[in-house]
Amino acid sequence: MATEAAAKPLPEPTRDSKPYWDGLNEGRLLLQQCATCRKIRHYPRPVCDACYSMEVAWIEASGRGRVHSWTVAHHPFHPGFKEELPYIVAIVDLEDGVRMNAQMRGVTPDEMRIGLPVQVIFERTKEGLTLPAFVRTQ
Repeated sequence: MATEAAAKPLPEPTRDSKPYWDGLNEGRLLLQQCATCRKIRHYPRPVCDACYSMEVAWIEASGRGRVHSWTVAHHPFHPGFKEELPYIVAIVDLEDGVRMNAQMRGVTPDEMRIGLPVQVIFERTKEGLTLPAFVRTQ
C-alpha cells in the first residue's frame, strides 16, 4: 500500500525574523546588526547579546564563509526528511563574523573538511519560502 510522504516542518517567521526570511525570498542573505554597538548577530532575535539594545538594523551579508563543522544525517529527525537521507548539515563561519548552519549541496561526506570554502545559495521550496544552503567554492 502506497503512502504519501510526510510534509516537512516549515519555518514560521516571527516579527524579529521576518526580514531574514524576506531577504532569502529576494535572493539576499540579511543579518541583524545592533544599531547601538554595531555587533552582527545570527540567528535573528530581539536583543543584542553584547549591549542589550533592542535597536536593530539589517545588513546584506556576503554569504561566503568556511566550514567550521558538519554532520551527516542518516536518520530523519522528522518523517518529511526521510527521502533526502543521507544529507549534510554544515556549520559555517561567515566572513561577516557569525556562524550559520544549513544543508550542503553538491558534495559528498568524504569531500567535507574543516575550512572548506563555501557560498550560500537560495532554494525556493514553495511560493513565499526560500531556504539557504551552501555549496563549495574555489
